[in-house]
Amino acid sequence: MIAHLDGTVSGVAPDGAVIDVGGVGLLVQCTPGTLAGLRAGERARVATSLVVREDALTLYGFASEDERNTFELVQTASGVGPRLALAMLAVFTPDALRRAVATEDLTALTTVPGIGRKGAQRIVLELAGRLGPAGEAGVGAPAPHGANGTAAPWREQVRAGLVSLGWQAREADQAIAAVEPELTGAPDGQAVDVSVALRAALRVLGRP
Repeated sequence: MIAHLDGTVSGVAPDGAVIDVGGVGLLVQCTPGTLAGLRAGERARVATSLVVREDALTLYGFASEDERNTFELVQTASGVGPRLALAMLAVFTPDALRRAVATEDLTALTTVPGIGRKGAQRIVLELAGRLGPAGEAGVGAPAPHGANGTAAPWREQVRAGLVSLGWQAREADQAIAAVEPELTGAPDGQAVDVSVALRAALRVLGRP
């Protein structure tokens, strides 16, 4: 298993990044929150999980080991594959996901694209007690990349993240416009936390 990558970021796309490790460019699929902390030409370290399929080897990258471990655990639930697991971590931090499962918050879980009410019930049933209590990895755990709001322009990153999760561009733009007044920050959105903005937009899109 490839546990982490430590190298120079060669490029960043809406749903992934290429990290150069020893002259080899490795493509990693990431959540928008993780991508917000990656800059082309800068050194980065991401925790990784390698998913092996008959027709592909796909590497997923995360801002912390806690995110990576949560990604792997949620896939033990029926019907949850790597793409859905990644979408769950695009909507929730690991602690927020633990709380949603522990409190059986089906409404929160159905805000994830691809999870309906029955799927949320199954996830709660199968993952109850397996993710650990909220805050378990909080002390000393790395802060998610992008928490300092260094991503710019944040609107484009949030839009790309929503589109990669399956929403139409028009829907993404409407959701961003709806949450923008709630987001405080410096001019041009420099202080907006991309992961927070993404979750706020997903909440809007998840409303009936």
